[in-house]
Amino acid sequence: MQSGTKEKISELIEQDLWGAVKDVWNFVILDYEVKDGIPIEITVGLLLLIIISFVLTSIVLRVLRSFIMGKLLDEDKMKFVSIFKFIKYSVYLIVILITLSTAGIDITVLLTASAVLFVGIGLALQELFQDIIGGIFIIMDKSLLVGDIIEVDGRVGRIFQIKLRTTRALTRDDKVMVIPNHKFISDTIFNYTQNHKTTREAVKVGVAYGSNTELVRKVLLECAKDQKGVLKKPEPFVLFEDFGDSALHFGLHFYISDSFVDPKVKSELRFNIDKKFRLNNITIPFPQRDVHMFYPNSAMQGNKNLD
Repeated sequence: MQSGTKEKISELIEQDLWGAVKDVWNFVILDYEVKDGIPIEITVGLLLLIIISFVLTSIVLRVLRSFIMGKLLDEDKMKFVSIFKFIKYSVYLIVILITLSTAGIDITVLLTASAVLFVGIGLALQELFQDIIGGIFIIMDKSLLVGDIIEVDGRVGRIFQIKLRTTRALTRDDKVMVIPNHKFISDTIFNYTQNHKTTREAVKVGVAYGSNTELVRKVLLECAKDQKGVLKKPEPFVLFEDFGDSALHFGLHFYISDSFVDPKVKSELRFNIDKKFRLNNITIPFPQRDVHMFYPNSAMQGNKNLD
């Protein structure tokens, strides 16, 4: 009697309880047909399977992120976070497709049915994808670093943030310049500090013909030596650049450690050069033109007849 009762109870559990679980698992939430009449069923079990896959994937990605972050330098961690976001979304998409395929849904049907939509989205987001790819290249090959001074479209800025889609720089007038990352792939960008922090700058000046050129060079070097912000090593130097129409052209070349503030350094140098030129009687000329008047003989004869 007891063994028969146990068998009945186990049979009842298998039929009723497990059967109820299977019914809930296979309960259809959404049922529709795509092109060519191919049915697609969204069941409770499929949704639970997707949720479980998401949770497990999230745990694995979190562990992987923590492991890799522990091996990186502090300056590279923020760059890896930006790349990891892109990888995470790609992995989630792959997991969804694999889960749907495992559940018996033909994902090629979904891809075929959504082909037009994907093409439209791809064309609309073409520049966005270029920005993301550009951001990955920037972060991976370290062609641009936080703190670098760059020139984009004639404007100079100091990089303070590099993201996956955009890079942000602070300009010399304290404005934030948001640069799409695809510009660093397609356009020519000047990086003032890619190789080292020092850059060479120059101030141009013209002096009158007949000036003592050796004195001009001496005064210019003194101005560079006295100027705050100009490096002593490498030493400044002067180039006699050209014989101009109205002046002798000189260039004072010098090195500074912060290209971001070079307009201020150049301005102070020009003030000092003008002051010392005046003290040494060196003239900075302005353009001059001589006008010669020629009168034809006939015109001169006509003027005599009028007299």
